[in-house]
Amino acid sequence: MISGPDEARAFLRRLFDIAVAAADPLRCVPPHLPSLPNGRTLVVGAGKASAAMAQAVEAHWPGALSGLIVTRYGAGTPCRKIEIVEAAHPVPDAKGREAARRILDLAASARPDDLLLALISGGGSALLALPADGVTLEDKQAVNRALLNSGATIAEMNCVRKHLSAIKGGRLAAAAAPAKVVTLLISDVPGDDPATIASGPTVPDPTTFADARAVLAKYGIEPPQAVRRRFEAGTDETPKPGDPRLANTETRMVAAPIASLEAAAIAARAAGVASVILGDALEGEARDVAMVMAGIARALRRHGHPARAPAVLLSGGETTVTVRGRGRGGRNAEFLLALAVALQGEDGIYAIAGDTDGIDGSEDNAGALIDPSTLARAARKNLDAKARLADNDAYTVFSALGDLVVTGPTLTNVNDFRAILVLP
Repeated sequence: MISGPDEARAFLRRLFDIAVAAADPLRCVPPHLPSLPNGRTLVVGAGKASAAMAQAVEAHWPGALSGLIVTRYGAGTPCRKIEIVEAAHPVPDAKGREAARRILDLAASARPDDLLLALISGGGSALLALPADGVTLEDKQAVNRALLNSGATIAEMNCVRKHLSAIKGGRLAAAAAPAKVVTLLISDVPGDDPATIASGPTVPDPTTFADARAVLAKYGIEPPQAVRRRFEAGTDETPKPGDPRLANTETRMVAAPIASLEAAAIAARAAGVASVILGDALEGEARDVAMVMAGIARALRRHGHPARAPAVLLSGGETTVTVRGRGRGGRNAEFLLALAVALQGEDGIYAIAGDTDGIDGSEDNAGALIDPSTLARAARKNLDAKARLADNDAYTVFSALGDLVVTGPTLTNVNDFRAILVLP
């Protein structure tokens, strides 16, 4: 039986670590490797987990290989045969642009009997920053910043990104045709849609320029002139389902949010705590999701539904934050501060939320923890939780309280992990 705040917090942190470990590329990638080709094996990829995926491929590949991977700064791992490049995320930079150009050239060099092995994970969309003709990197950066602050979903953001890119939305695989293309995916998106993960560089794109225009209009984003002209012309569409250039492609999902939630659930039950997985694809404004979660936690504690305490409510997915203030903090910190405000110090309820890649938004923490004393401790430090929440400044609160969860880059990415522990 968990007793006391220290045990409750340690329990939640252990569940987060278990969820991250379940998506470790060194564990997940090897069982999904394809057969050796008659020709060369060319390895390309992008994402926060891509360097670790490349390391796993090198350790288990029985033949010769070469290639190039781009990952975010700080997430590189040493490889002997595959070159690892680090670039900026979530706003792309020139290093990502150059790496993407080289990756596209490598794919275009594939011969019919070669294998292009693509290692794709979340974050790859910003890292494969190769602008389409007529669009500059600066144009892409401006649109990216606006989308990140708008509250747009990841699917909406990636729809726009695909139509600004020379490599995303199936274009990478099209460049390699007719060579065999096998993509190993680590999902960080609600629904695990391969076309959304890293903006689907090796899979058909069902979205259109009209869809991209609608996203910008929905969020009131005024794009640079070059982007507006490209979107209005709509003459350079992405490869669609049925495109013959993508006929020799295959995708394999090697890790996904539900597997990490299930691993945490098993660990919770082993500790005598009931577990309820609320879903692996929850979306919506972080504050709104927090209000709903607070209601479920209260119902569980007071009425024994949907389980009897002690119990933990587990969920994954990706909330959004519409940035209106000037503070610091990613979506998980904002979710937790909103949850603490909603719970108003209710006894027996503890929570953790964190991004499984180790970085919550653009800060240095994966997430944070709350307990029944969070608001009171903040008040003693002259921190008004409601005011800080209004200013999108959750990071400041949790930093002052010593409640940040700091892991550094985890070298994987299966989106956000949330666990709310309810004690009797």
